[in-house]
Amino acid sequence: MNMRMAFADTMVEIGTIDPKLVVLVGDISHGILQPFAQSCPGRYYNIGILENTIVSMSAGLSRSGLCPVAHTIAPFLIERSFEQIKLEYGYQEIGGNLITVGSAFDYSGLGCSHHCYNDINLMKSLPGSQVLYPAMPNEFNILFKQTYNNNQLTYFRLPGDMHEISISDSKIVLGKGIRIIEGDDASILVIGPQLKVAMEASRELSIRGINIDLLYYPTIKPFDEDLLKTSIKKTKRILIIEEHSVYGGVNEDVLRTCCNRGDIKYDFINIPDVFLRNYGNYHEHCEFLGFTKENIVNKILNIIQL
Repeated sequence: MNMRMAFADTMVEIGTIDPKLVVLVGDISHGILQPFAQSCPGRYYNIGILENTIVSMSAGLSRSGLCPVAHTIAPFLIERSFEQIKLEYGYQEIGGNLITVGSAFDYSGLGCSHHCYNDINLMKSLPGSQVLYPAMPNEFNILFKQTYNNNQLTYFRLPGDMHEISISDSKIVLGKGIRIIEGDDASILVIGPQLKVAMEASRELSIRGINIDLLYYPTIKPFDEDLLKTSIKKTKRILIIEEHSVYGGVNEDVLRTCCNRGDIKYDFINIPDVFLRNYGNYHEHCEFLGFTKENIVNKILNIIQL
């Protein structure tokens, strides 16, 4: 089971009980969506490589009272079609679901045209939007059920890798972060599949006598300020880890939440202000950018010593 398969299975599960669910794709995921197409005839459409059209058509379906899902690759749907999303959904204040794969550098070998470093920033900027980054199948299934028909524009960023950490279904709630490990020496706030390496680093730090308060945020907008505030109140140190541009990601939500406190020490691991031009697979890109256990451990040691 991967995140794309979890998406397809959830479409069948919901589509067979809710006749308003309609799925539009941009020439991807055909095979895994055939069970939905066969179970829900007349509610599955391949629009092709016409991302602006997918956005406009799905918005029209929403206007007619249906619950649309538009699905394709992140740079094509979010970056290429952002003006359509802004006008057709945002300004019109209508709900719908944009579900992407291939964010950040998941499609590492295909280069800049298939990379997408700033999708979270773009979608957060739209008034009334919701931005979700589930990185395990149960997270997507639960969050989709909580949001798909709530008349808000909801963006689901599905990663290629999963964090592989079991989180109880009861903890997965729209707008809530999740405390994975409780500690009082330093906080780590992480999104997406990087929870896996953050957990490994937290265990290494525990061996060294440093207890990490590990926070995981499958919901990015609305942002759970309360959980963050309770964490930094005791640790006064935080490391933010995200596969997103240095601009406009969760780091800015953290800084905004903590801006009135002068006693907090920060550090970040994210995508710097450069295009990724080096060759390699996803994990090699992670190594190059510092999404590693060793880098996390070193950054925590540094902010503790400051």
